[in-house]
Amino acid sequence: MLRFSFKCFIIVLVLFFGVLLGMQQANTGMKKMKGYDDPSLYNAFTVTESDKGDIHASILGESVTSHDLAKKKEKLEEMKAYNFFSSVGRGISDAVSSAFKKAFQFISDL
Repeated sequence: MLRFSFKCFIIVLVLFFGVLLGMQQANTGMKKMKGYDDPSLYNAFTVTESDKGDIHASILGESVTSHDLAKKKEKLEEMKAYNFFSSVGRGISDAVSSAFKKAFQFISDL
């Protein structure tokens, strides 16, 4: 099961980077077709390094930083969001697990 999960993860990762590469190639082709550099056409994925050594990444023209991720995490923690489907799924999972444990105990007692 672990090998299967690992293989699936690798395949998804390769396909994700393939999509990003395809978007980058499409962007380059559009720039060549237009004949000039249009600032409204963003690269799919760019990584730049500043003079201070800071690394900045952007995906589809939007800057991605660790500070943004930390702010989003804090915001989610503040909201204390309640997910109905998550709690229902957890309840069903507990019920099925306990049912199977009881069934296996019953079979093992015979």
